[in-house]
Amino acid sequence: EEFHLEQSFAEALRNREFVLHYQPQVCLDSMEVIGYEALVRWHHPEFGLLFPDRFIPMAENSGFVIPLGMEVLRLACAQIAQWKVDNVPVRPVAVNVSPIQLAQQEFCRDVINMIHQHGLKTCHLELEITETAMLDAKAVDSLHSLKAAGVKLSLDDFGTGYSGFAHLEAVPVDKLKIDRSLIAKICNSHDDSPIVSATIILAKRMDLKVVAEGVETQEQVVHLKVAGCDIAQGYHLSRPMPPEDVPGFL
Repeated sequence: EEFHLEQSFAEALRNREFVLHYQPQVCLDSMEVIGYEALVRWHHPEFGLLFPDRFIPMAENSGFVIPLGMEVLRLACAQIAQWKVDNVPVRPVAVNVSPIQLAQQEFCRDVINMIHQHGLKTCHLELEITETAMLDAKAVDSLHSLKAAGVKLSLDDFGTGYSGFAHLEAVPVDKLKIDRSLIAKICNSHDDSPIVSATIILAKRMDLKVVAEGVETQEQVVHLKVAGCDIAQGYHLSRPMPPEDVPGFL
């Protein structure tokens, strides 16, 4: 099955079998939608709808993550442009990018060109990076170039890897996304809640916006708001949805 998926990947890109679902990001002060995270899905003709954990590791190992990443960026930019045409309120869309993509010399140029080709501004797109990207010199150079061009950057899954706040001084991120594994412990363990609160305080000292991932209860919303978290996303607020469902949700 793995071999079959890998063999059909190039054809899937040609046939545009990949689609994006959008999970709203909500401001905890106003409870308004202020952005979305774009999450890729593969409409496989044999296996049905596949989620990223099923094919992203394979794409990274095989090198397909580079063309797939550009296809995701194209889909996101095209959707933002379509929302503008349909008079749907436009919010920034966050797209996950691999360290492999960031290390490509032409990546920054390609991203900016993609944005301009769809008649968008750089503020319409946000890139989410993982902690491993901060350890690659070429990736860090790309991040600085993207930041200079006006693209917002978020550090995803913070708290699960091997980097810390010291590494943040080397990269120009705008947001810190606290991993869902830490959010899940809020209100379940009095010992773990201070970790999230302390992370928020330190991030604020560094002038970073804080996003909580995997918010699944109202109790977590209340805790995060009191702790000073800026933004939340998760099933309690909304599941990822196809783009045609976004206007109704708003």
